[in-house]
Amino acid sequence: MPMRLAVAVSGRGSNLDALLTACRKDPVAEVVLVLSDRPGAGALARGRAAGVPTAVLADPADAATWMEPLERHRVGMIVLAGYLKLVPAEVVTRYRGRILNVHPALLPAFGGPGMYGRRVHEAVLASGARESGATVHLVDEVYDRGAVLAQARVPVLPGDDAEHLAARVLEAEHRLLPATVLAAARAELHMKGS
Repeated sequence: MPMRLAVAVSGRGSNLDALLTACRKDPVAEVVLVLSDRPGAGALARGRAAGVPTAVLADPADAATWMEPLERHRVGMIVLAGYLKLVPAEVVTRYRGRILNVHPALLPAFGGPGMYGRRVHEAVLASGARESGATVHLVDEVYDRGAVLAQARVPVLPGDDAEHLAARVLEAEHRLLPATVLAAARAELHMKGS
């Protein structure tokens, strides 16, 4: 039986698309729910178009708002794919070790509250770093602090602006996130003897 995934997204959902494609090719995991804190998030439309149930988190800080759809859809693992809010501590406790996040930089640098999207890439460029990339890490109660599971590096090129760097990092995210999620699902299923 595949690992049942919930994907939480605040934006358009390109990482969701990458994950849906990967799950079609490798049925070790299946996206069974798309969650968003934004009713107009493009990811909700992408989920519905793929035949995946969706839910809007009316109060993203309330654990019960999360737990009802997670339990109803028998979710085994949560993937944050461009989700910008802090996951409630009760949800983190319930799914400890089974919540993964993709971050558009090489953690531990350029992470923490407010470090998302363009801000991350601008900070990387301002620092003079010669490389950036994507990180998939476990989620705990603090933004971007959980254990790093995998990273993909991309160069910072001369003349880069935030938009060009973001595009290269997003390409890396689209490869790294699905590969890491599928590996984590496989490991979790193996541990359970499935």
